[in-house]
Amino acid sequence: MSTVPAAEFAAQFLSWFQVSAFRLDTLGFYLADNEREPYRRFLAGQEQDLSWRHPWQRTVRQIGKRDRTIGRVHIVPDPLTDDLRFELTCAYPANVAAGEDAQILARSEADGIGLPDGEDFWLFDDRRSAVPNYGPGGEFTEVEFADADRVDQHVEWRCAAQAAAVPLHDYLEFAGLAPAE
Repeated sequence: MSTVPAAEFAAQFLSWFQVSAFRLDTLGFYLADNEREPYRRFLAGQEQDLSWRHPWQRTVRQIGKRDRTIGRVHIVPDPLTDDLRFELTCAYPANVAAGEDAQILARSEADGIGLPDGEDFWLFDDRRSAVPNYGPGGEFTEVEFADADRVDQHVEWRCAAQAAAVPLHDYLEFAGLAPAE
């Protein structure tokens, strides 16, 4: 597998696909540099300034303008971690508003249909997949591009995850969580 540093992967993100990008999230904690202060504010119960989401929203909007699609399924435990409550109520609603299809799947359901625990991936055009690696603090460090057999497995997992997941807003309503304004 070839490895690409996180910064290079992000800088070239739009070049990795022509039709669709899909992300499967399976971990309970992630921390990007631009999320540190918003996450601190979230834990302190302070109001959110969602401008930190604008760069990703611009990327998602560019994807839509190019007639491409982007979506994700996030597999979540019960109960949710603080980080996941933050992601689901602060980050993901902004993603959806920009055009990303964000869906949620309970870990118990994911286990029942054979989805992975602890293996995230990006799947591009159902032909290429990138497996992110994270540092000990949850920071994204690099991706490894998978071989053809692994890509086939990721396509199967994407299909199963999307068939079982629910849209973000349905999940938030069911869980009694309100998106940040």
